[in-house]
Amino acid sequence: MTENPTRLLADLVIPAEGTGRVIEGGAVDIAPDGRIVGVGTDAELGPATGTVEAVGGLLMPGLVNAHAHTPMTMVRSAGDGLPLQEWLTTAVWPREGRLTEDDVRAGMALGSAEMLLAGVTTSCEMYFHDDAMVDAVRSTGGRMVLTPGVLSVMCPDGDPSGRIQQLVDIHDRHHDVKSTVTVGFAPHSIYDLTPEQVAAVAAAAQDLGVLVHLHLEETERERRDVLAQHGHTATQLLADHGVLDGPVLAAHGVWLDETDQRLLAEAGASVAHCPVSNLKLGSGIAPLTDLRDAGIRVGLGTDGVASNDNLNLWEELKLAPLLARGSRQDPGAIDATTALDLATRGAGEALLVPDIGELRPGAWADVIRLDMDNPAFTPGLTDDLISHVVFAGGASHVTDVWVAGDRVVRSGSLTRVELPTLVHDVRERGRGLLS
Repeated sequence: MTENPTRLLADLVIPAEGTGRVIEGGAVDIAPDGRIVGVGTDAELGPATGTVEAVGGLLMPGLVNAHAHTPMTMVRSAGDGLPLQEWLTTAVWPREGRLTEDDVRAGMALGSAEMLLAGVTTSCEMYFHDDAMVDAVRSTGGRMVLTPGVLSVMCPDGDPSGRIQQLVDIHDRHHDVKSTVTVGFAPHSIYDLTPEQVAAVAAAAQDLGVLVHLHLEETERERRDVLAQHGHTATQLLADHGVLDGPVLAAHGVWLDETDQRLLAEAGASVAHCPVSNLKLGSGIAPLTDLRDAGIRVGLGTDGVASNDNLNLWEELKLAPLLARGSRQDPGAIDATTALDLATRGAGEALLVPDIGELRPGAWADVIRLDMDNPAFTPGLTDDLISHVVFAGGASHVTDVWVAGDRVVRSGSLTRVELPTLVHDVRERGRGLLS
C-alpha cells in the first residue's frame, strides 16, 4: 500500500513561483518519494490523509547557490587584499595543490553543513576529488550539481582527453536526475585553458546533454588579456568554438559587453552573479539589470569561501538588488520578488534542475522554515513579506530544512552529521596546509 503524504502546516508559505504570492495559513504536502504533491491553504488541500505536522512560521523553497567551490573551506579567507590572478597564484593554488582526497571530503562536508544551516539546499560545485565531494554531500543530506573542474595542469602536453574521460566516468557513476546529485562539466576558463581545450570539454558535455560551467569575464584584466592574445572576447571565442551550442552557466560575467550579452542570450546561456566575491576581489559589479534586459537567465552564487568568505547566500540575495538599484539610481531596478527568484527558481533553471527553487506539485520538497517571531520579521505584514525576506532575512532566521522531503536540519541542528566533528576536522587539516 502506498504511504500517504506528510502535511506541513505553516503560518505563511511563499511558493516563489515568480508572482509574489504569499499564502496565509498555508500547507505543503510531501509524498514519500520526496516530491511536493500539494501547496495551498489547509482548507484548499482538503483533509490530510497522512501525518500532519504543525511547524508554524514561514515555509519557502531552499535557496540555490549557482556557483561555488565549497571545499575551499580549507583555505577560507586566504590572500585577502590581492587581485584575482595574484590571489590565485600566490595564496590559493599553492595550498589547494596540497589538498588530499580526504581534505576535500572534509571541506565539502563542512561547507555543505554551513549551507544547510543557512537554508541553502542546493549548490553548483566546481572542484576536484569528485567522488569525495559526492560522499560528503550525501552524508549531510544536501543537494549538489557536481561540475568537476578541468584546469590546464590536468592536461598533460595540452591534451584534455584524459580528464574528459574522467568526467564521463564521474557522470556515469553519479548523474541521476531522480536523486540529489546531478553532474555537469567545468572547463575552468578561456584564460586558463585554450579555446580548443574548452571546446573539447564542451563537446563531451553536449554529447551527454549536461551543463558546461565555466568562469567568464570576471575581471577587466582577464578581458584585456584574452583580447590581446586572441583578438576576440572570451564570449566570442566560446561562440566561435561551439561551446554555446549546449547549455552553459557562466560564472561572474562582470565585464560582458552588449555583444557578449547578445551572444549568451541567443544561446540560452545563464550567468551566475556573485556580487560579494566580485566586490571583495575588486573585480567590479556585474550589470545585473543589463543581463536580465538582454534575456539572460541569472542565478546567484557565493563563489568560494576564500573570496567571500562564507556560503551564506542571503548576503547575495540582499546585495544583488541593492547594487542594481544603486548602479541604475532606480529603486525599482530589481524588486524583491525578482531578487528572490534569482536565489530560488531562476537559479535552479540555470543549473538544469527546474524542479527545485519553487513550492509546487511535482517539484522536489526542498523546503526551509523561517522563524516569524524574530524581530526582523515584525510586523510581518503579508503585503511586505517578500521584501522582509529579501532585505531583512538571513541565515539566523532558518530553523528547519528539508531536502527531498528529508529533514536535514531540525530546530537549528543538523540531523545527519555532528557539526563540532566537522569543524574540528577542517580546522586541523587547514592548519596542516600551512606547514
